[in-house]
Amino acid sequence: TSVCYYDCTNYYFEIESPDDDYVDEVTGEVFPGFRKYGISKEHRPNPIVQMGLFMDRHGIPLSMSLNPGNQNEQLSAIPTEEKMIGSFKNKQLIYCADAGLGYCDIRRFNSFGNRAFIVTQSIKKLSDPLKEAVFNDCDYRLLSNDQPMSLETMKTFDRMDEENLNLYNDKIYKVLPADKLIDLGLEETYLTETGKAKKRKAKGSLKQYVIIIFSRKSMEYQRAIREKQISRAQKLITSNQVDKLSKNQNDPKRFIKKDKQSKDTYILDEEKIEEESRYDGFYSIATNLDASEEARQIIEINSQRYMIEDCFRVLKTNFRSRPAYERTQEHITGHFMTCYTALLVYKILEYKINHNNEGLHFTVEEIIEGFRNMNVMNCHDLYYQAIYGGSQLCTRLNEVFGLELDREYYEPKVMRKKLKNIL
Repeated sequence: TSVCYYDCTNYYFEIESPDDDYVDEVTGEVFPGFRKYGISKEHRPNPIVQMGLFMDRHGIPLSMSLNPGNQNEQLSAIPTEEKMIGSFKNKQLIYCADAGLGYCDIRRFNSFGNRAFIVTQSIKKLSDPLKEAVFNDCDYRLLSNDQPMSLETMKTFDRMDEENLNLYNDKIYKVLPADKLIDLGLEETYLTETGKAKKRKAKGSLKQYVIIIFSRKSMEYQRAIREKQISRAQKLITSNQVDKLSKNQNDPKRFIKKDKQSKDTYILDEEKIEEESRYDGFYSIATNLDASEEARQIIEINSQRYMIEDCFRVLKTNFRSRPAYERTQEHITGHFMTCYTALLVYKILEYKINHNNEGLHFTVEEIIEGFRNMNVMNCHDLYYQAIYGGSQLCTRLNEVFGLELDREYYEPKVMRKKLKNIL
């Protein structure tokens, strides 16, 4: 089985206007520009290009796609995955992504051909019966040992008691069947009551489970954040600084509403606060795997999604993939292919260095800086002298690759042999 994590990011270009669309004079076909205005991950007002990235469970990149900055990122997932499928013959491929990249078409696509999906699911968007089951205090189990546990107990135990420390760091979960009707992309013919034949979109059942997870630690964190937002909202009301209301999930103004008795007066929306607090500590995962038997493994797979964010951070921070200064689509693609290749080489190297290296973990900065400092000096073409000192990284490289990089002097033929082995 191969787990493939997918996510999208975008890169800004320091230009004042987006690329124009190109229309073929002969065929009339429209080719969209590449650098377009879109929702920037860095909240910049510049044109952007979108990147989609697949990686494996070790954080090693598998495939990449580049798309215009104004394209919905959901549309990039299936084409990118189709290009990659050929590498996974005779293996089950598990697609794992966040809720924004887990809409119905992606779930349907990964329900066929020895594929499966694990995606985060908004509890607020579940059907009413499923929501009721979420808050129903039954069938919850501890994630650590699969023993039954009450939801009410998890919410109310004394966290200051040392005996409850393990419980505070633990989570509980339950599995709910959540089959869903989806559009199959086909049409079917049916007869009306009058016997007239008509066509309609064919619907099919998407087999899936929803795993509900509750964490006391997450509940307290979310409540602390909300209390600060409520305090800010109250200050806005008190100082009469409410210019317009907002529904943004991170804006404290979402807790403010107009007083029904006086349209010019604002008050705290207690119903909104109470409704949001119900979901504190909960999150959910949707999957078409057998969650009744593999729930704990599915939760573990989903918990590793943070590694793909680390890939983007390395690209943007350490490999300086942005801002990009290339102009044509070919040059832009070449720039990001160079960055992608560097990321691939680095991630393979990082995995080999840190894998089975008990008690010692090298960070991105330590590895890159360590390699930058590994220089040798040519001494009159007679020998090479190392101008770097010994380090834990150097020792680990010798253990993994056997390059014997801890010497001070090297003969030219020895150095040429080492370079040949590396290249």
